[in-house]
Parts: sequence; C-alpha cells; structure tokens
Amino acid sequence: MQGLIKRAALAAALLAAASTQAADRFDLAITVDDLPAHGQLPRGQAWPAIAQTWVDVLKAHGVPEAYGFVNARLLTAAPGSEPALDVWRRAGYPLGNHTYSHLGLSSAPSLEAWQEDVKRGEAAIVARMKGADWQVLRYPFLDAGNTPARHDGAAAWLAKQGYQIADVSIGFDDWAYTDAYARCLDKGDKAAAEGLEAEFLKRADEQIARTRALSQRVYGRMIPQVLLTHMGAFSAATLPAVLDKLEAAGARYVPLSQAQSDPAYHDPSPKSGDGSLIERHARDAHIDLAGLPAVSPMTRMDAVCR
Repeated sequence: MQGLIKRAALAAALLAAASTQAADRFDLAITVDDLPAHGQLPRGQAWPAIAQTWVDVLKAHGVPEAYGFVNARLLTAAPGSEPALDVWRRAGYPLGNHTYSHLGLSSAPSLEAWQEDVKRGEAAIVARMKGADWQVLRYPFLDAGNTPARHDGAAAWLAKQGYQIADVSIGFDDWAYTDAYARCLDKGDKAAAEGLEAEFLKRADEQIARTRALSQRVYGRMIPQVLLTHMGAFSAATLPAVLDKLEAAGARYVPLSQAQSDPAYHDPSPKSGDGSLIERHARDAHIDLAGLPAVSPMTRMDAVCR
C-alpha cells in the first residue's frame, strides 16, 4: 500500500511539473532587421558567411521561419553583401521591407519622401520572393510617426499598398554591441569581445524575465512574442546562446503571421506599430509598470576597444 501511495504521489508530482512547464511555454517568431548587412564588418569576415551562420543556427534549432527585413541601400553601401539575401532565400526564409535607406518616419522630410523610400526598397525584395507574399514592413527605429497626421497617413498608405506591419515585443539591444564587437575583434582583444558577449547574454536573461512579468502585468498571460534582432556579426556569434536561453524559458518557434494572429497584436492604438507592443499597450491602457524585473545598464559602447 505504501509503495502504491508513493507511486501515486510521484505521478502527481510529475503531472504537476509537466503542467507547469506547459504553462511556461510561449510562441516566438524571429525577425531579423538590416539585411544584408548590419553595422561594422569585422576584418576577415564576409556578409554572405554571416548570413549563412544565421541560417545554419536557425535551422539547427528548428526555426520554421525568420523574416529578414531589407534595407536595399546596403546592397551598394556594403560591398559584397548582396549574396546574403540569396543565402536567406535559399534557406526558405522570407524577406520583407525595412525601407530603402532605414529612414525614420518622424525624421523624413515629408510623408511623401518616406513613402518613396519604402517603394524604392521593394525591387530587391520582389526579385527574390518570386510571387510569395513580401508585403510586410518593419518601421525603421520602430518609429511609426511622431504626429497623428504622420502616423495615420503612413498607416493608411501602407494598408492601401497591401502591407502588414511586423510588430516587436521583445529584443536584447544586440544592435548596440555590433560595432564595438567588430573593433575588439579587429584589435585582437579577445577578452574584451568575450566581455561584451557575457554582458549581452546576462542582459538577455534579464530581458526575458522582464518580458514575462510585463506580459503578465499587461495581459494576464504570456502572449506570443516577436523577437527583434539584426543581421550583424555580433548577433550571429551570440545567436546559439540566445536561442538556448529562449528555449529554456519555454519558447517554441512559429511564423510571424501565427504570432501576430493573437488578439494582443490587434488592440487598437493611436500609435500602432510604434515602439514595442507590450509597453505601447501599457501606455494606452495607463497600466502601472512599477516593480517589474529590471535590465542592467549597458556598457558605454563608444568607449570599448578604442
């Protein structure tokens, strides 16, 4: 009898643990900005090889889709980078529009100038998507306009053009480390480069914890997440560890459209598309975010490896 009771207790404990793990699971779509080339390229590296590293890691982790958002100006501004787009497409991953020149909507000379920058970025994407749905846009700087006229005008024009907006709910500021990391590699300062990686991964842990708590505070649940990252050498080097951390936290990879089918991504907002989704909804709903887990300050990157 005692043995039967112990086995029943063990089964109950295992079931409870499994239920807790299931409750911790969440959907995650991966998006990558600034294809084909983000930031400074370390000496001896090449953009197509960096894109291949991305693809290899994503495939090894079973990522079914990763949208790559293109700044077509970089095809000429970063010599030798254009084949990176073909690497991405050969992997079966889609391309979307990040405007031609990474032009912020608020800083554009006019709404019409910004629209022209969006249109100018389309040719390189259409040529590689071969009839597939390419009309997905990520606002540069997550800037959806600093006035109602600019925001609403852009949103209405994009909808008329058939564009969907790729929102963002989580990111680890990988963009901020890119150039400092390249300088450290170019100087041969391995310790400094490893220090940047360690700081970044610690902050990633903290941001995952904050995002989970933030989502619970704002929505009462962990909503599907859309990760923002960038096509840089630093991001490629740290990607395996980042995905390991996300998976340990409960992430399961889904396409962008599946993540954004959740009702959280359809809450009406006067600033739709601007900044990060969960913080935007908290502002709209006047939700107090005090007491959430904090993310450590970042090293002053402009002073690293000078």
